[in-house]
Amino acid sequence: MSDLRITQLDSGLTVATECVPGALSVATGVWVGVGSRDEPARLSGVSHFLEHLLFKGTATRSAHEISRSVDRVGGDFNAFTAKEYTAYFCRLPARHAALGVDLLSDVLTRPALRDADVESERLVILEELAMDDDSPDDVAHREFATRLFADHPLGRDTVGGRSTVQAITADDVREFFDAHYRAGVMVVAMAGPLDHDEALAQVAGAFADTRGGAVRPTRSPPTGQLAGTNIDDDTEQVHIVMGGLGLPRGDREREALDVVDHVLGGGLSSRLFEEIRERRGLAYAVYSGVSSYTDCGMFQLYAGTQPEHLEEVVEVMHDELRKLAQHGVTDDELEVAIGYLTGSFELGLEDTGSRMARAGGLLITTGSVRSVEEQIARWSAVDHAAVRAVIERVLSVEPIVVTVGPTG
Repeated sequence: MSDLRITQLDSGLTVATECVPGALSVATGVWVGVGSRDEPARLSGVSHFLEHLLFKGTATRSAHEISRSVDRVGGDFNAFTAKEYTAYFCRLPARHAALGVDLLSDVLTRPALRDADVESERLVILEELAMDDDSPDDVAHREFATRLFADHPLGRDTVGGRSTVQAITADDVREFFDAHYRAGVMVVAMAGPLDHDEALAQVAGAFADTRGGAVRPTRSPPTGQLAGTNIDDDTEQVHIVMGGLGLPRGDREREALDVVDHVLGGGLSSRLFEEIRERRGLAYAVYSGVSSYTDCGMFQLYAGTQPEHLEEVVEVMHDELRKLAQHGVTDDELEVAIGYLTGSFELGLEDTGSRMARAGGLLITTGSVRSVEEQIARWSAVDHAAVRAVIERVLSVEPIVVTVGPTG
């Protein structure tokens, strides 16, 4: 049984701790309920920009002092920006857990956000965009999202675009921070050999300066799509992304879609892997995946292949979708998929970082944490009827196809 306890402070800050007896580390994360889909178009990428800047120093610590203090005890300190939230996390030896809370509170409540740091970090982010552009598989996934969520913030790259990154000002970043980084839309999650009451007191003291208030951003689902496209690129392989709309995060059929996804391309025994890589030898990387958001989702198939095999691989991908729609899955496939999903889920919770991330991520997106036992039960309850229903609902539409690579 999990020893997960959740408390909301008077400021609105939510604090979750999970005691993991015997662990040698404590993982601490702060999850902020704003992401790239919540940005106005002219500030696309500002959430990610701000994430970078919070590591550039605070009122009392330089960037070098922050990194040295973590290196000094052998810890990890990092962050990432997602479509619907931004996360900052630190994992340290348990005896240094207080340092993690102190560092996170410092960067999240007292960031320097200096003009000079904005200008230097702008160059770093432009290099990040250039690096992504040099990865044709990333370009294919990015273009797919742009077309699936046409004229919608979910279709924009989390990092932003060159024009918006170049145009964002220091005042824009500071105003965005002031508007969104408030206690009411923040979760502090901790996991390790800790006591809830002691950790709660520590967090309450460290985050006492966090501004209160704030409401969650208003979000609306995407309403339009664009057709697929072929992007010419001088690469050795053609990168193929095929797919369509999926399911929202809280949808009752989400677990059934997880099962179908695993059968289709979620593992080494999946249909796509077996047919495209093992039997025909047409790709090294081939897989499928699903993503879910507050009000919508997407499913994707991916393969990278040499140009002369492009038509065959695309046809196989279409064919596997048709087979699922016509015949569903076998008894053995259903059993393997459920076994994989439940087993890998349990194995993934073996370290404090994953437990912290699960609690923080669920609380910031859904407001609650489903127990491990309930989540396993939901996957285990998926049957053939549920599989057929979700296939008809999600996979029966004509997919969008995006390719990046030689077109001639």
